[in-house]
Amino acid sequence: MEGRRRLGRRFGWLWASYAMSAYGSGLGFGALPLIAVLVLRAGPAEVSALSAVGPAVGALIAVPLAPWVEHRRKRPVMIAMDLARFAAMATVPVAYAFGWLGFVQLLVVSAAVAAAKIAFNAASGAYLKALVRPDDLLVANARFESTNWSSIAVGPPLGGAAIGLFGPVTTVVADALSYLLSALGITAIRGREQAPRTAGKSPLGAGALFAGWRHIMGHPGLRPLHLNQMLVAGLIMATEPLLAVLLLRQLGFPPWQYALAFAAPCLGGLIGSRLARRVVARFGRHRVFRTVGTLLAVWLIGLTFVRPGVVGLVTVMAVELAIIINMSLYSPVLATYRLEHTPEHLLARTLSAWSIGQQASIALLTALAGLLADVTGPRTALTVAGLLILTTPLLLPRQDQPSQPEPEPSRSH
Repeated sequence: MEGRRRLGRRFGWLWASYAMSAYGSGLGFGALPLIAVLVLRAGPAEVSALSAVGPAVGALIAVPLAPWVEHRRKRPVMIAMDLARFAAMATVPVAYAFGWLGFVQLLVVSAAVAAAKIAFNAASGAYLKALVRPDDLLVANARFESTNWSSIAVGPPLGGAAIGLFGPVTTVVADALSYLLSALGITAIRGREQAPRTAGKSPLGAGALFAGWRHIMGHPGLRPLHLNQMLVAGLIMATEPLLAVLLLRQLGFPPWQYALAFAAPCLGGLIGSRLARRVVARFGRHRVFRTVGTLLAVWLIGLTFVRPGVVGLVTVMAVELAIIINMSLYSPVLATYRLEHTPEHLLARTLSAWSIGQQASIALLTALAGLLADVTGPRTALTVAGLLILTTPLLLPRQDQPSQPEPEPSRSH
């Protein structure tokens, strides 16, 4: 069984490090916007800017970081990105203690953390491919996925309670320390990492910067999967602020019910991630992409029918649970496919390009959904998002793409 499969001590340290940072981020979920509201008395425009502009700027910063990550050993890069996130987050409680905290600082911290996260994920994906056997990649990705969803289920409610008891920067301190602990865990991984084929050469020309996007868009399997995920992730994330307005302001849900409606369904992530390997073994990866990718898109329209009271709460939880179960099954299969179909000398740039494209899509669609909601109301905007996402299965690949041997990097790399 997948749950008993041993992937080695080195993977154990990597998984433990991921868990520490994931649970820290779960505790600190939404902490910067909350501090902007509670401490700096920021208005809706400033909070929206913090939630969208910071990550968008971080994605732009990550573009030139991708070739730098590609041409270096990945474990030191991961440690450096964890330490960078620790340093950035640690400035917030320090500035708060001395009365120096300002909105611009929160924007800078948000952008720095977003850029470091993209670079870290690119390095960790490449490192994982070298760390475990090809047959174990799906198992490893499923374990990361289950950890991610459990941290989202547990972290935000505990973080909210901690803020209420100990003050607004409590969860920021916990988040910062989690990155430090993650860096220490990665440092504990023994064994010498093989130098990249392109070590010592880190060009920053257009060819190097956009090599990841060229690989994605030129691959017959990755291209439709990337376009599909950009739209699916963007449309799903665009509904979050709309639901906040609908549930809290228009339907009168108390905050604890709102938090419960999103935290409890995250436990479904444990179900989907644990099923991933068995479902792929039984039905095949292509059928998972087509079937689960379609199921992932059909539930969002249900949020249009949310009503006040217990029935409305159950409706939101049921829709979120269905989406999360399918997403947590689909995501590790996609992550494994992406690693298998990307040559080693393009891994970091491809993973960075994938993250940047997804982040840009989320920012754009969230902004458009917000504008539509201002004109027509949140329920109409939710309906439009639910209808648009029904078209996304048309982007899924129509046939499976067999794995191909990795080409050697060209001299320009």
